[in-house]
Amino acid sequence: MITLITGATSGIGEELAKQYAALGDRVIACGRNEEKLAQLSGYNYIEACKFDATDVDAVKQATAHYEQFDRVILNAGNCEYINDARNFDSALFARVVTTNLLSMGYCLDALLPKIKSGGQLVIVSSSVTYLPLPRSEAYGASKAGVSYLAKSLAVDLTDVDVSLVHPGFVKTPLTQKNDFPMPMAVTAEKAADYIIKGVCKRRKEIHFPYRFTLILKCLRVLPLPLWLKLAKGLSR
Repeated sequence: MITLITGATSGIGEELAKQYAALGDRVIACGRNEEKLAQLSGYNYIEACKFDATDVDAVKQATAHYEQFDRVILNAGNCEYINDARNFDSALFARVVTTNLLSMGYCLDALLPKIKSGGQLVIVSSSVTYLPLPRSEAYGASKAGVSYLAKSLAVDLTDVDVSLVHPGFVKTPLTQKNDFPMPMAVTAEKAADYIIKGVCKRRKEIHFPYRFTLILKCLRVLPLPLWLKLAKGLSR
């Protein structure tokens, strides 16, 4: 099996690369960090592929020599918060949307035709899409777009299975900067384990930790005015 993973130089992506390699897959670990890519390429069955996912030409050039994949996992992303919504930061918004959403389109352009018939496409979004949360205008909007994109692809693709991943809080270098509590947070190793098991079963949606994501799913049935009142309390 050949598995390509974007955002493989840290967090969930790095653990996915290591765990899939341990299972015997040939793993194409993609990212921008040359040092981390060099470390990953020291593992058996992992080979590095360096590119910037926000540059469609770079993605195509770096992956041109690969003919076919059994599985593509689009995981690359970033998180920045809008700290003052009244003075909206459009540059921050553009950065986050480009990294999290537009890069998905660039990777799909380059990689989707290379997924073999009967193969799998895995798109990593976030459980932030379940509810509007404080300071999440940029991150939440980008991930909501990612989720809709994955669901639409699941409708239109007839010979490729699409799995949409909605993680809760995961302990990664990216989330270390969060200045708020992260209830029921799991390690990157555990997150990768959840994803691999769900992908193996070809689940359409993979969400975890289950208790946390189920609570969010229950909360989203609340009338919007009531949730907004609760959410405003969280931001104080």
